[in-house]
Amino acid sequence: MAASFGVSSAAAANAVKSPALSPPSLPVIRSEARPISCRVNKSRKAGKITTKAVAAQAENPASAASKPGHEVLLFEALREGLEEEMERDPRVCIFGEDVGHYGGSYKVSKGLADKYGDLRVLDTPIAENSFIGMAVGAAMTGLRPVVEGMNMGFLLLAFNQISDNCGMLHYTSGGQFTIPTVIRGPGGVGRQLGAEHSQRLESYFQSIPGIQMVACSTPYNAKGLMKAAIRSENPVVLFEHVLLYNLKERIPDEEYVVSLEEAEMVRPGEHVTILTYSRMRYHVMQAAKTLVNKGYDPEVIDIRSLKPFDLYTIGNSIKKTHKVLIVEECMRTGGIGASLTAAINENFNDYLDAPIVCLSSQDVPTPYAGTLEEVTVVQPGQIVTAVEQLCR
Repeated sequence: MAASFGVSSAAAANAVKSPALSPPSLPVIRSEARPISCRVNKSRKAGKITTKAVAAQAENPASAASKPGHEVLLFEALREGLEEEMERDPRVCIFGEDVGHYGGSYKVSKGLADKYGDLRVLDTPIAENSFIGMAVGAAMTGLRPVVEGMNMGFLLLAFNQISDNCGMLHYTSGGQFTIPTVIRGPGGVGRQLGAEHSQRLESYFQSIPGIQMVACSTPYNAKGLMKAAIRSENPVVLFEHVLLYNLKERIPDEEYVVSLEEAEMVRPGEHVTILTYSRMRYHVMQAAKTLVNKGYDPEVIDIRSLKPFDLYTIGNSIKKTHKVLIVEECMRTGGIGASLTAAINENFNDYLDAPIVCLSSQDVPTPYAGTLEEVTVVQPGQIVTAVEQLCR
């Protein structure tokens, strides 16, 4: 797929471990447990459906200490990835509002300004169009900027820079320029953050030629995707979910990167393929526990790469299950699910035994009231019902 966007990633290098950070004021949750060496979650223990992200019981301290790797929160994993790449490559720099000595709105860049200086970790004015344009220019001249949007909704103010410059300059310059820029930040529906701070903008950026898009969902893939995005010669938009920053997981001490174009098999199964990403991964896994109790065997795939789709992994799953459920937090009209549905119908229609079902957020501004906010987003109970109807 590299030819569609630009140039491939660089080789691996030595890792640098980051110091401990103070967590932001969000509840600590844990990702689904899985071995460090394998990204497939084979746990099939059933449990009660809840409407929030999965919260696991705390590990026994003695057993946790004996496991390889180290335990981090998702925002710390992102920070580790950033610091390792800044140590490895002096061209890597950070732009954004409050990313310097304040440490970023969710502390992803905390401490990096003290270590690398104000020129490599640059606090900018509240002017998204300007500092993303500056990042594009920096990338054209040889730097590798990582731009933080304090909230992904604010990046709409820089849509022209992202589309006409970041996405297209490699093409319009006849290949004279590459734009190795990472645009990252929190998005999605949080906890009563209001309509303007609860936007799901994946589909907005998906239509831009020349942009790659990924969404992290665990500390493991957050760090791996961050490092891969920084090393890519293509502009990459990395979507982080505001409710997953304090999700905890044990990750390897050794350096690793995660492919920008590969989906993750979260749970193998036989009866139905469930495609999801970001926070909805945890709603799907909650639903999967109940579905197993009811006699169903769902296969769960975290698509991770929102552009391009990993149709190899997705297609192999469909050829096995012959049924597809898409679960997303993006809006239904023109969302990621709509694009994924079209791609599946174009490539794997002959393998489908039933129409594709897509569960998406409602096409309304996210309400401030907590009960109404919850109604606008897909909940685990809806996933269970959809699978039961699909597998009749």
